[in-house]
Amino acid sequence: MNPEALPEQEPVPFRRFVFYFLRLGTIGFGGPIATVGYMQRDLVEQRGWIDRKDFLDGVALGQTMPGPLAAQVAMWIGYLQRGAWGAFAVAAAFIAPSFAIVVAVGALYAEFSGLGIVQALFYGIAPAVMAIITIAAYKLLKLTDRRDWRLWAISGVVFAVTALTGSEPIPLILGAGLAILLLDARPKLRWPRLRHRAPKPPAGPEPPASQALLLPLALLAAPVAAGGTLLALGLFFLQTGALVFGSGLAIVPLLRDGVVAQHHWLDQGQFLDAVAMGLITPGPVVITAGFIGYLVAGFPGAVVATVGIFTPIYLAVVLPGRWFIRHRDNKQVKAFVAGATAAAAGALSGAVVILTREAVTDWTTAAIALASLGLLWRFKINEPYIVLAAGLIGLLLHR
Repeated sequence: MNPEALPEQEPVPFRRFVFYFLRLGTIGFGGPIATVGYMQRDLVEQRGWIDRKDFLDGVALGQTMPGPLAAQVAMWIGYLQRGAWGAFAVAAAFIAPSFAIVVAVGALYAEFSGLGIVQALFYGIAPAVMAIITIAAYKLLKLTDRRDWRLWAISGVVFAVTALTGSEPIPLILGAGLAILLLDARPKLRWPRLRHRAPKPPAGPEPPASQALLLPLALLAAPVAAGGTLLALGLFFLQTGALVFGSGLAIVPLLRDGVVAQHHWLDQGQFLDAVAMGLITPGPVVITAGFIGYLVAGFPGAVVATVGIFTPIYLAVVLPGRWFIRHRDNKQVKAFVAGATAAAAGALSGAVVILTREAVTDWTTAAIALASLGLLWRFKINEPYIVLAAGLIGLLLHR
């Protein structure tokens, strides 16, 4: 039989991708590495919906651009199927379950946070969260800095500045990226031309891609136009989403500096509770933004904060996506990311010092923190189990 006569494999309907990511966003516990592993197992190995090389291109993009890895890979898969609109649809499906959970919990927390049972619950959760952040900071330092003394020096300086001043110096993160770029890959006069080439569109009419690029900003426009707190929330989370280098938990020092120190929207205890919500819910850790937004300005605040934090991440996938794949070995890109990520790792380590002062207040919380740290170090236990167990201990021991 002539091989050319064999029928081509029919493309997978896009709605099946949307339903898959809706399900993954509902049950995808275990952190970004585990979630990306689920995608590879399900979509590449078992179902064959995605080519392995295309999938690994998305992982490479997510490891280089700012933002949480799992959300970026999900958006990349949607982008390959339907361009910018596909990335938006998949992102909405993936984020929706965890957003619904944090809004519901945020409503309960706002209503009952003064009750003793809620205080007891988070009495145990807060030190466990610090153990999780400590492990994340160590892993990020080890992965980022490796044996490069310059990167260790950058991490050390940013750690000291963050721990001593109580605020994260954003200019240092950007400056660190530029410093390594100039040291390792000083750009030439002629830069490669950036050309965005979207995937070949499917048959049939589709809305213009430009509309999909503007849609996240349009969602922000109505509530932010009201000004005041919503405007401040939107601008703050837009900025923060553009600077999340390294991992989802790298957002913690950025959020703490803006939410607690600058705007005074939450106190330290409330902020740790918000981080805990991001850890025990499925989906990306940065959904913490939705919980914070709800506590600050109710449901509109949750929407503004969530759209704000994910908009730069979405744009970082759909705008440079094709260009990045052609230039992912570009020395300038790799050098800048190495420096910025080293600085982010130092800031996350400095935030551990600041937040531990609030979370560890007595011998009981110190014991919970050390026990959590030991379990996470010795055994591969998913973070939500540690947080929930610590919450139960808090209920039993806190008076």
